[in-house]
Amino acid sequence: MPQPDLVIRNGKIADGTGAPLFEGDVAITGGRIAGIGRIDAAGREEIDATGKLVTPGFVDIHTHYDGQAVWDDRLAPSSVHGVTTAVMGNCGVGFAPVRPTDHLKLIELMEGVEDIPGAALHEGLDFRWESFDDYLGVLERRPRDIDLCAQLPHGPLRVYVMGERAVRREEATADDVAAMRVLTAEAISAGALGFTTTRSLNHRTATGDYTPTLRAAAEELKGIALGLKDANAGVLQVISDFDTPSLEVEFAMLRELVEISGRPLSISVAQRHTQPGHWREIMALVDQAVDDGLPMRAQVAPRPIGVLLGLQSSRNPFSFTPAYAEIQDLPLAERVARMREPAFRARLLDEIEAPQRGYKKRVTEWPLIFPFGDPPDYSPPAEMRISAIAEREGRAPGAVALDLMLQNEGRGFIYAPFANYADHNLDVCREMLTRPNTLPGLSDGGAHVRLISDGSFPTYMLSHWGRDRTTGRLDIPWLIKRQTADTAAAVSLNDRGRLAPGLKADVNVIDMDRLALHAPLMASDLPAGGSRLLQGADGYVATICSGQVIYREGQATGALPGKLVRGPQV
Repeated sequence: MPQPDLVIRNGKIADGTGAPLFEGDVAITGGRIAGIGRIDAAGREEIDATGKLVTPGFVDIHTHYDGQAVWDDRLAPSSVHGVTTAVMGNCGVGFAPVRPTDHLKLIELMEGVEDIPGAALHEGLDFRWESFDDYLGVLERRPRDIDLCAQLPHGPLRVYVMGERAVRREEATADDVAAMRVLTAEAISAGALGFTTTRSLNHRTATGDYTPTLRAAAEELKGIALGLKDANAGVLQVISDFDTPSLEVEFAMLRELVEISGRPLSISVAQRHTQPGHWREIMALVDQAVDDGLPMRAQVAPRPIGVLLGLQSSRNPFSFTPAYAEIQDLPLAERVARMREPAFRARLLDEIEAPQRGYKKRVTEWPLIFPFGDPPDYSPPAEMRISAIAEREGRAPGAVALDLMLQNEGRGFIYAPFANYADHNLDVCREMLTRPNTLPGLSDGGAHVRLISDGSFPTYMLSHWGRDRTTGRLDIPWLIKRQTADTAAAVSLNDRGRLAPGLKADVNVIDMDRLALHAPLMASDLPAGGSRLLQGADGYVATICSGQVIYREGQATGALPGKLVRGPQV
């Protein structure tokens, strides 16, 4: 073997196939894996991985870096959690194609659906593109830490073709559908990895309107699916509530998209607390479709899906009170001081007792809200509910929540899981992860930046399910396979996700004994001074993209080998 650029020595190798761990070396040359096993040749650079886990880089198939990728070289938080390939453009929102008259519409759509500050998007996006291919060209010209894949979102596509009629959610005409089919085929041929849409009532624009795609007719979606068939490539990704007009009708329509196009389709699945068994009904239909030979999968999460409420977050339990409205624009330190004043505190606690509806109710539903803590606790026991603490201490729940948020000079968070936690344990998450037709996803990296910090899913999946779980622990090689080879194959990225000669040299070296999540911190590093949650981790000895070390012990090295990936890879 010629001298390798990099040799990782004496690691415990999880090669991404699910095979048992084995000890060995990994040699890398020219951004590709040159050999695995015993490597006698000395590398120009070497990493001692004795006692460490060596894995492929993680492939996250559900992120929202559509804006951040335009202005930022680093796709944090995902890249600090071992992700070396991020797939964005999910949930039907994004920024291409777009006409010059529609920039605001797409910003309001992204701000509302994915909670990315509109001011940051206005300042960070220069819209040097119109077509999807133009957008890819802009992305391609910026170096970054990890690889990035883009999908064609339904919202921009519909607005591009239909204009204001799309915003009013009018039904597409036959000519509209034909135009969308052509544009879809063009985007897939240009390098879009797939097409995505949302059909959820939970998704709204920044102005409170439903998304343009909410009730798109089956004929419109079939036309778009045929655009993927025309291009002979691409995946479909759908968000749906699966209850309008009925689960069976909605799923039958999605099945038909796969049947007529031959393209793989994934849906997002989580446990609703109001209907804790509904997800199993959805999965039964997915399983039947797979048994019938259709390439359908469900994306699931490795822990509860929840929001972090606090004085730095975009919402907290007092956000909807008149008293808090008086101080909400003050700097954090001044808000903290006011909220500690006895008279003002009494006003807050009195006003929060008023009847709540909609989202207001969600952020004051004390039996479903918990302290978060440091280190963060994503599976708090039932006795740690705010309501339970208040009962034990003889205090109002609002007072308990307020004191928790005032900790650390107003930087404390409380945790409100709204899915996957109906029984106050993670058993349902384990069941989802281990079903044969699911994929780990839904991290939403780059989105919900002031409420959610789930870009850390890969770290949690490995540390909790592979090490910390006292019962029902999962096999580490299997966990690695799930978020490397399985996710890569699901979106036709067949040049990565495994450690094998000739494949792309995306690698993590992980100290499993030290692998741990930090508590999320709010940073003000978005354009226009916008804030976002960032969450670090210990235990990542090195993260390598295309053969270059991009992070050492969680710190960026300055290397930016990441590329835009255009289309399927073989």
